Amino acid sequence: MDTPNAFGLSELWAQADLIIQSVAILLIGMSVASWYLILSKGLRLLSTRRHGDVVEQFWQAASLDEGLRLLTTRAPDAPCERLAHQAAAAHLHCTRHAANTLGGTLDAGEFVTRALRRSIADATARLESGLTVLASIGSTAPFVGLFGTVWGIYHALTSISASGMASIDKVAGPVGEALIMTAVGLFVAIPAVLAYNGFNRANRVELSELDGFAHDLHAYFTTGARVDLASPAAERRTPAAQPVRPATGVA
Repeated sequence: MDTPNAFGLSELWAQADLIIQSVAILLIGMSVASWYLILSKGLRLLSTRRHGDVVEQFWQAASLDEGLRLLTTRAPDAPCERLAHQAAAAHLHCTRHAANTLGGTLDAGEFVTRALRRSIADATARLESGLTVLASIGSTAPFVGLFGTVWGIYHALTSISASGMASIDKVAGPVGEALIMTAVGLFVAIPAVLAYNGFNRANRVELSELDGFAHDLHAYFTTGARVDLASPAAERRTPAAQPVRPATGVA
């Protein structure tokens, strides 16, 4: 008949004291939070990659309203969609109301710039949300596991002192607890650190693309034309790069 393993996970949990159990629960909670952020942000990143060409399709639209509807359909609630809608709303508001108010002397370009900056700041906050938690988990989980290791060794030493002999059966359990705490701490920390670095890089790339889109939107709403980088010596209009003049309404 098979004998039960005295050093299985369930047996180690049963003989662990309250401090070791608390450390284990804390590490499990940190791992759950870490993987929730990794999965949610990873899915958002995949969704962003799927509609990566939507900005160029926006510029190829026949009108501003059609371009805004395209963004709403293809990339709902994406940073580029919110950026375009807020810039269009700011331009429309300035066109309709500025001439009849004390702010009539305010430059329309400055008004659009403020809307673009506010939208980019909001997008930055959204992209960076949760990264602080990942960084905190990645930096503290090894030390939490190390605390469990130190306490497990202390538990082993007290067992030896109480029994008066350093037998394997007296120290194997507490030492096993210590080794498991170290392994769990690393298991929690490594994915969090790798995900933090990966999402940081992806956010920098996305914000750089969003900043370029903001510059094009600013040029369009202030001059009526997107900047033509292919011909810096002389501005020219091309059907693919230049939509029609702004519409009177916002979709």
